[in-house]
Amino acid sequence: MDINKDFDRTGNTPDTLLIVDDDAMNRAILREIFQGSYQIEEAANGQEGLERLLECRERICAVLLDVVMPVMNGLELLQEIKKREELAPIPVFLITADAAGDTLRRAYELGVMDVIGKPVTPYVVRRRVDSVVELFLSRKKMSDLVEFQKQELIDREMEILNLNKGMVEALATAIEFRSGESGEHVRRISHITRYMLGKTPLGDGIPKEMLEHITLAAVMHDVGKIAISDAILNKPGRLTAEEYEIMKQHTVLGAALLEKIPQLRNHKVYKYACDIARHHHERWDGKGYPDGLKGEEISVWSQVVALADVYDALVSERVYKKAFDCDTAVRMIRNGECGVFNPEMLEYFEEAEKDLRVFYS
Repeated sequence: MDINKDFDRTGNTPDTLLIVDDDAMNRAILREIFQGSYQIEEAANGQEGLERLLECRERICAVLLDVVMPVMNGLELLQEIKKREELAPIPVFLITADAAGDTLRRAYELGVMDVIGKPVTPYVVRRRVDSVVELFLSRKKMSDLVEFQKQELIDREMEILNLNKGMVEALATAIEFRSGESGEHVRRISHITRYMLGKTPLGDGIPKEMLEHITLAAVMHDVGKIAISDAILNKPGRLTAEEYEIMKQHTVLGAALLEKIPQLRNHKVYKYACDIARHHHERWDGKGYPDGLKGEEISVWSQVVALADVYDALVSERVYKKAFDCDTAVRMIRNGECGVFNPEMLEYFEEAEKDLRVFYS
C-alpha cells in the first residue's frame, strides 16, 4: 500500500507554519526564511496564536513561538497547548532571546520541541525546523493510515456481523414458517429481549457488545424445532402426552444443533445461543424443562427470552388458538397460567409491557 498516496487523497497534509511574535520585524524575518516552502500564519501574542491554532489546527505543521509577549506570553501559550489533546502533537519551536535556564527548563517541561536563540541564523533555523516537520508529517501519515485501516477493519467486521445475523434470521424464519407462524415472531423475541435487558434494571452490568450477542442468540431460541415433525408442529388441537414429550425435545435438539456448527462455535454469540436454545422453557419454580433448573440457576437472558416467548405466543394467533389481547396475556402471565417466572422480572415486564406493544403495531 502506498502510504503517501492514501494520505494525500484525504487532503489533510499540514503545510502551514504559525509564527507567534509581538515584533513585526521578527515575524517578517521568519516569514522570509520559510516562505515558498510553507504557508504562513501570524499572530502578535499568545492569545492570538491560540486562536489561530484552534482555527487552523488541521493545517498547522509547526509553531515558531516567542517567549516575551503581551496578553499571553509564550510559556502560557505552551500551557494551553499542552491542555488540549488535539493541539499537543503539533511541534513547537521556541525562538527567543530569553534563553535563561529557568525558561529553557520550563519550555521543555511543557513539551517544546527545540529552542533556537535570537538572532536566528537562516540556514540553521531552516534545517532544524524542516527536520522536525518532516518527522511530524511522517508520524501523522502513519497515524492516519493506521486509523484508516482500523476503520476498514471495523466496517468489514460489521459487514460480516450483518451477514451472519441475516443468515441466522433466515434460518430461524424458515423454522417459524414450518410451524405455521410468521417470521416476525423471532424478530419480536429479539426486540423484547433487547428492551428488557437494555432498558430495565434486569440488564444492569451487561455491556453493549454482550447485549448485541444475546439479542442475536434470542433469534435462535427455537432452532431445535427443525427436528420436530410437521404433524406435531402444526397440530391444530392439544398435543397428547407423548407428542408433548417429543415437542419438549426441541430445546435439547436446538442446543445440539448449534454445537455442530463450526463457524458458530468460534463466535461470541455461541454460548448465549446454546444456553437460550436449551433453557428458554425452564421456569423459576424448577418445573420447566429440559433440566428442571430453578431460580437463579437460569441465566437472566434465558429467563427474559422465556417470558418474551410466552407473551408473544399469547398475543399471536397460532394453529391451535386465537390471539389473546395484551391485557389478558399480562394477566395470564401474572397469575402463573403459563408457568412461574422471576417475580422481579415480572415487575419490570409489567412496567415495560405498554412500550412493548409497539412491536405488534
